[in-house]
Amino acid sequence: MKHSWQPALSEVGRALIDTTFVVVDLETTGGSHKDSAITEIGAVKIKGGEIIGEFQTLVNPEVPIPAFITVLTGITEAMVVEAPTIGEALFSFLEFSGSPSETVLIAHNAPFDIGFLRAAAEKCGVTWPNFQVIDTAKIARYVVTRDEAPNCKLATLAQFFGAQTSPDHRALSDARATVDVFHGILDRLGSFGVTTLDDLKSFSNRITEAQRNKRFLAEGLPSTPGVYIFKDAKSEPLYIGTTRNLRNRVRSYFTAAETRKRILDMISLVHNLDYTETPTILEAEIRELRLIAEKQPRFNRRSKFQEKAVWVKLTQESFPRLVSVRGNRDLNDDDGWCGPFNGRDEASRAIEAVYEVTQIRQCSPRITLRSMKSASPCALFDMKRCGAPCVGKESSDSYSTHVLTTRIALQQDANMLIETINHRMFHLAGKERFEEAAELRNRLSAFIRGTARGQRIRSLTRVPELITALPTSVGQWEFVLIRHGRLCGSASGSTRNYKEVVESLKLVGEVVTEVEGILPASTHEEVEVLLRYLNQDEIRIVEISGEWSMPTFGSGHARSKLERVRENSQNLIYKEDFTNSFDRSAQRSTS
Repeated sequence: MKHSWQPALSEVGRALIDTTFVVVDLETTGGSHKDSAITEIGAVKIKGGEIIGEFQTLVNPEVPIPAFITVLTGITEAMVVEAPTIGEALFSFLEFSGSPSETVLIAHNAPFDIGFLRAAAEKCGVTWPNFQVIDTAKIARYVVTRDEAPNCKLATLAQFFGAQTSPDHRALSDARATVDVFHGILDRLGSFGVTTLDDLKSFSNRITEAQRNKRFLAEGLPSTPGVYIFKDAKSEPLYIGTTRNLRNRVRSYFTAAETRKRILDMISLVHNLDYTETPTILEAEIRELRLIAEKQPRFNRRSKFQEKAVWVKLTQESFPRLVSVRGNRDLNDDDGWCGPFNGRDEASRAIEAVYEVTQIRQCSPRITLRSMKSASPCALFDMKRCGAPCVGKESSDSYSTHVLTTRIALQQDANMLIETINHRMFHLAGKERFEEAAELRNRLSAFIRGTARGQRIRSLTRVPELITALPTSVGQWEFVLIRHGRLCGSASGSTRNYKEVVESLKLVGEVVTEVEGILPASTHEEVEVLLRYLNQDEIRIVEISGEWSMPTFGSGHARSKLERVRENSQNLIYKEDFTNSFDRSAQRSTS
């Protein structure tokens, strides 16, 4: 006789079709709940694929709303003056959401939204309910390939899944778009056998079979700084990385914490692991850069094509002009140059910034006595923005004044250019020509970033020898030897024997003999890694040969202001990129 068995709901898990989800989205005054406040809450309640309720309220943040947030969201201070405070709005939202035993919260980049709600609850003295939370951005990174969508931002996924509502940085609209993205994700997860809430929660945290089978590669590694290289069956490098602790970092690749599809694909191909210990983390970072450039591992993305960086320079001809070039081989330190830039578009904006202030020519043909006979001046001559050297209306001596002004702006004194463009920008804004003002701002920003990078690089590569010390613990120091912008050695020592360590470094350190070009001994990425290291407050200069200096009125003094503006501007996309912020902070480019 056969006996039938009916499992209890607790034994099979809660079915997704029977689960009530509340998809929530927030608008705020900034990117951190520590110093920003909520301005709008939007939520959609769904069950069984159907919308059963919606919630939306503006919130009076009781603090000023930054202008760039108003531009992004359309929420003004006038709109929230009579809106409920966060205490009232939070109570209404919790009442809408229901019991945490019945409701599951969903958000795109959930740490951001839930972090703000938790902080608001703490501020109001309310115990935050123990809701289960699903992050659509996290799961999407596993079910949507990069070939299908370039990133997992809400706008990108909404378009990919054909959402009926387009995200527009308003809470309810974004919540509705997230609902469609969530349903699109669930359709894909069906083929993985995901039918219950527990399946969904654990999906992005599961360990692959390849991770489980290859954990042995992380055994026996030292807990020291170093470089590690994952290799395939043919001993070809697949991925090169660097870390302060080899043992912990390599082990993390074989845990549930590693969710990047690209890295999981790499692990499935790995057959062995090589590593090199280094005395300092700085040396590990530099070795990584050099190995990536040399080996070109297929799963590394950055630093593979350092020679293809875009620079801006003055051409060498009778009537020089500004051009963007790939690579620095043709750059001469006696000529005007700056960079590198993040692509040709950024370089073009910087060049256009120079055009705003100087009358350096914008045409491309080479000017000769013969070409002057058949050429005709362009509209820029009539607009008094060019002296028309192409037709002989401006002599070489007169034109050299524009070249000198440009060279000085690129390498020495950018004050005149910055002040002139700032004045024009505010003038346009005063006339409510905001699009033109914004374009000028973008040009000026590109110019400042590119010239500041160039000036910083030039300052270090001109130093024949520099030895620095950095305290690592009580009585312990790490010493670094740099020659012409190239790391030539590093070592650890104590206060007692530092003289012996320094002398040893000088004797065994790599010798730099070639000192030609703007990067005589290394790449721009290596120089910028060294500059970031040297910018630490605890750094001490032990010995220096030559002069290490920056132009007093160069773009560097304006860059610090620009970086603060950029930090605020990044809040325009804080919700999209919140969960990627740690990856971004690990990038070594100082662009």
